[in-house]
Amino acid sequence: MNSPLSPLKPRYGDRFIPSRAGNTWHLTYPTSPSSTSSDGGRPTTPYKKARETSENNKDGSVVYSCLLKNEVLGYQYEDNKDISSTEKKSNASRKLFHFDASERSVVVNEPWSPYSLSPISNKSEKLLRSPKKPTRRISKVPFKVLDAPELQDDFYLNLVDWSSQNVLSVGLGTCVYLWSACTSQVTRLCDLAQTEDTVTSVAWNERGSLVAVGTQQGLVQVWDATAGKQVSTLHGHTARVGAIAWNGDLLSSGSRDRFINQKDIRAPPAIPERQLVGHRQEVCGLKWSPDNQYLASGGNDNRLYVWNLHSTAPIQNYTEHLAAVKAIAWSPHHHGLLASGGGTADRCIRFWNTLTGQPMQCIDTGSQVCNLAWSKHSSELVSTHGYSQNQILVWKYPSLQQVAKLTGHSYRVLYLAMSPDGEAIVTGAGDETLRFWNVFSKNRSQKENKSSLNLYNSIR
Repeated sequence: MNSPLSPLKPRYGDRFIPSRAGNTWHLTYPTSPSSTSSDGGRPTTPYKKARETSENNKDGSVVYSCLLKNEVLGYQYEDNKDISSTEKKSNASRKLFHFDASERSVVVNEPWSPYSLSPISNKSEKLLRSPKKPTRRISKVPFKVLDAPELQDDFYLNLVDWSSQNVLSVGLGTCVYLWSACTSQVTRLCDLAQTEDTVTSVAWNERGSLVAVGTQQGLVQVWDATAGKQVSTLHGHTARVGAIAWNGDLLSSGSRDRFINQKDIRAPPAIPERQLVGHRQEVCGLKWSPDNQYLASGGNDNRLYVWNLHSTAPIQNYTEHLAAVKAIAWSPHHHGLLASGGGTADRCIRFWNTLTGQPMQCIDTGSQVCNLAWSKHSSELVSTHGYSQNQILVWKYPSLQQVAKLTGHSYRVLYLAMSPDGEAIVTGAGDETLRFWNVFSKNRSQKENKSSLNLYNSIR
């Protein structure tokens, strides 16, 4: 028995070329890596090795996405650096799957050339051959850890400083020790045990030859680090000296007696010190501006003052902080920009324009701000924190985007100093350890804007 014949289907042409003009391909078929998974394109794997390579996989998917845009949508990506910039679509009006005799060419390595040696266009070849954009990687593990027995857990002290000669000075109990970063040799500079005194602050001068040592009894001793001898002693304070700042040969010291004393160490002992009066409680932060014209001071009275070289009264007074101001840092990149951090009741990093006296930005860090330091090579700064996170944060300015978070100290990170090359920092805490971190890089400052109007370029 024969099966009934199926009804005849309508016949169409053997070729069908759809018109793709005007379609929103980037909306219909998204190619960004963020659409591949719910966590931004990173594979969800419990293994540490997979997490470490997730950034490389993400970069590869971004390059592949741009390659597709070049071939299908007519984009003009040629370099990996163009990926992060605004997308350009110079040839987006070209119709897909559209044949035109004017587009025929014998140019090699073009997608419509019958003699092409590559399945992709010349632009895409340049994209694949371009060097990979370097990624910023900050190690979350310190490259060196030193024991620091008797390192005091006191918010108002400053017991660590790094000299321009690459020597670290640390105040431990009654002694000041010097550690050479070049030879790792440790020497004891002084011992105050005979006078029943303790070290409360240390600070190097700009040349890295003299160390100022503040004591519990209100003295400021100046020591020659090379000779290991005491040069002079300043007697102006009646309480402990917790903050010291150098300006050439001019030495400024802040004390619990609420005063800031200044004296040129070259002057005879008979000449009295100049006294700056303003704070109502202990002075715990002192920093000179990069041009050595202004001194910023912070105290336990929640005040931030700015002084000049000639006045004995503050020229600017900032009262926005709600806790003690110890963390102070002048920006080396923006003239007149000052950053300050508040204690436990404040937790904020605030930025000030000291040229106009106006407050600028503010960010709540969520924990006590103990120290601040600007990078020498880029517009970034690092902050150390106490209650309750005990962490180290790296910020990008002016976006205030958090670049990295470093943890390891079990107590408040009360002390911070930067290496003379500006690449590493050392942090100290009440857990009696000093930890060294690679935070900043010189490579970020190699690209300088050269101008023919810069007179200093033609000196040599």
